[in-house]
Amino acid sequence: MAPLSSLVRSLHRRLLSPDSTPRLLRRCLSSAPSEGASATTSAAGYNVGGSTSFMRGVVFYEPGRPLSIEEFQMPRPKAGELLIKTKACGVCHSDLHVMKGELPFSSPCVIGHEITGEVVEYGAHTDSGVQQRFPIGSHVVGAFIMPCGNCFYCVKGQEDLCEPFFTYNRAKGTLYDGETRLFLRNGKPVYMYSMGGLAEYCVVPANALAVLPKTLPYTESAILGCAVFTAYGAMRHAAEMRAGDSVAVIGVGGVGSSCIQIAKAFGASEVIAVDILDEKLTNAKLLGATHTVNAKKEDAVEKIKELTDGRGVDVAVEALGKALTFEQCTKSVRDGGKAVMIGLAATNVVGQIDITRLVRRQVKIIGSYGARARQDLPQIVKLAETGIFNLKNTISRKCTIEEANSAYDDLNKGNIVGRAVVEIS
Repeated sequence: MAPLSSLVRSLHRRLLSPDSTPRLLRRCLSSAPSEGASATTSAAGYNVGGSTSFMRGVVFYEPGRPLSIEEFQMPRPKAGELLIKTKACGVCHSDLHVMKGELPFSSPCVIGHEITGEVVEYGAHTDSGVQQRFPIGSHVVGAFIMPCGNCFYCVKGQEDLCEPFFTYNRAKGTLYDGETRLFLRNGKPVYMYSMGGLAEYCVVPANALAVLPKTLPYTESAILGCAVFTAYGAMRHAAEMRAGDSVAVIGVGGVGSSCIQIAKAFGASEVIAVDILDEKLTNAKLLGATHTVNAKKEDAVEKIKELTDGRGVDVAVEALGKALTFEQCTKSVRDGGKAVMIGLAATNVVGQIDITRLVRRQVKIIGSYGARARQDLPQIVKLAETGIFNLKNTISRKCTIEEANSAYDDLNKGNIVGRAVVEIS
């Protein structure tokens, strides 16, 4: 025991010596961040596997100003989050609403919210189960609704109503600790619309990811996380669609055309596509629509009733977010039918409804924002993997990150028939 006692006394003397304490303090202080250190300081110089510390991303600053490609510090995932090397990102009307100032959102921000990519890193303290599900190098697809998994709604299985997602991401442009993961090279914070997918890398909570089989291409599969995800949620949960139901889809762009395919997959007896562009209606027929209606040339509601023996459809889906199409949707359903609204509208747009018919004829009006990532996204991937959902015919344009501005401009003009996808790396 004597040698141990002498060792303890020696250490005690060294710690109490006048010149050793400053050295120890200096060593501890030099290894810890200062109390006021910002997230930008800790992110500087961060790299993945010895590669570059920086990346490019597409930034929205304000309505009327073109999107700008900027250099960012490499994003850093936190616990339960994965760093994804983005391969493709869809071009969606929801982004366009933000860009036009029709939906309030924090700026500057990186838009883009339907992505595919490759897992390159986990946040510190990420659960081993997550790492086993998503090994480094895994191909993944990300859902735009990123559930926390722990809130009142997530616990009840209603992840599409996740409180932190709406409180933090949609209201503030951050993840659920109230902080963004995106910083420009100069350290300025940039907000995230969902994961901020129009960038070379993005941070995604594990709850919002599903493994993408290597048999499915990155580019075409990007739409699984929003366009198809939204359609699946509308048909599976909002409409509770059954085999044999008749369905009308009003507005057959990227999301509407996905509704057509999902309705067919669920066994719809009739799928009536409504739009004002013949090119989109032709594409709708290729995707499985049994009838098409050009609402510029004929009364959409009357035509739908004519096609359904005067009753209307079991389920009508509105995919545009317009007051007129909202009204058409409610009038197109049969007594006891379901009118499902999935199109986002500009702030303060109001839809009208005949209250007496609503009450007497038991018309159900249901809002639906999307599906439920943990339970639904793997099922959506299976639909694509088995070929039940045709990815190839849904994508009408592929472009580079440098062409993002022109893609959104064409989307705004109605020049994109199905879905455009930005190929990133």
